[in-house]
Amino acid sequence: MNILQVIPYFSFMRGGDVNVCYNLTKQFTSMGHNVTILTTTFDYNKEDTDSIDNLTMVPVEYKFNLALFIYSPRMKKWLEDNIENYDIIHLHELRSYQNNIVTKYARRYNIPYIVMPHASTPKDVSKSFIKYLYDYVYGNSIMKNASHVIAVSNHEAKYDKLMTDKPVSTIYNGMNIEDFDCLDNLDSYRDVIGSPYILYFGRLDKLKGIDYLIKAFSMLPSKYDEYKLVIAGRINEYKDEVERIVGECGLTDRVVFTGFIDEEDKISIYHDADLFVNCVKYMGGVSLTVFEAILSDTPVIVSPQAGELIETMNAGTVIEYGDSNILKDAIIESLENKEKTTRQINNGQKYIRENLSWTKVSRDIIELYESIVSDNNG
Repeated sequence: MNILQVIPYFSFMRGGDVNVCYNLTKQFTSMGHNVTILTTTFDYNKEDTDSIDNLTMVPVEYKFNLALFIYSPRMKKWLEDNIENYDIIHLHELRSYQNNIVTKYARRYNIPYIVMPHASTPKDVSKSFIKYLYDYVYGNSIMKNASHVIAVSNHEAKYDKLMTDKPVSTIYNGMNIEDFDCLDNLDSYRDVIGSPYILYFGRLDKLKGIDYLIKAFSMLPSKYDEYKLVIAGRINEYKDEVERIVGECGLTDRVVFTGFIDEEDKISIYHDADLFVNCVKYMGGVSLTVFEAILSDTPVIVSPQAGELIETMNAGTVIEYGDSNILKDAIIESLENKEKTTRQINNGQKYIRENLSWTKVSRDIIELYESIVSDNNG
């Protein structure tokens, strides 16, 4: 099968959607399919995909970037020359210039496409006016003309179904489970931090609940004074606000910002943490970082917005977003009740290994592709 994946940027520093595109591509090509990733030169690093056979990367030059709306008009010429070579198109994200153009050519040449919005369909989380405007002009049409929509959680699927009457399937993102098979051979990240620590790992953003975590951490009893709070992930402008909160809480010497974490250090920073906390305001129901922490033998505390499967698996503590007192109590309980957290970790690891490998997820998506292509040709 000839598969075209479309994503507006391709840089691992951009997070989840790029990782999904990359891992699906690795699996598809290993299964013998031919994959092209159509993207832009924005933040592009050729070395990120050099190791994948049967992959064609097409990074199109862009003219400008406005809040990740990346204008790349030269993509039209490539589509005119090449789109007929593909059996199916997989769109990552919903709102992009690339989707506007690709879907137009897909309809013209009768190439079916699916949309994977990556939990971006809700309009009431942030940038509401821009999202409503985009969807009025483009987004609603993109969703309605898709052959299928893939949601990454049941929570997201509810929002996706508001924008289309086409089928919407929930297919949870996969995991590179084999990366977590040799935890005993890891370098120690605790030596880097110099003390036991509680971990947040993700983008710095006001929707991520980092402010509530800092306040909860500041309220812990004195017996936890040796602990540090590690905030790992790419630094951006929101760090100034986070540092202000850290200062107000008197935690300047106990909060560590690591910046971007390389793949070789990622599992170590999870594994050496005493606890992973991801109490976000919005995450679309599922967070891969939570699963990575569980596979690294680390207990987790999440909000419902990141804990849809955590509740199903009974694999961690789920609390409501925004209450530092409740979060403080949950942190203490998780640090103290080792029997409970060990049981939760075992539950989570069993479920993840049986259901969320990239091999299984990719096979499910290929079966969906084949059904769509068959219907389109029939």
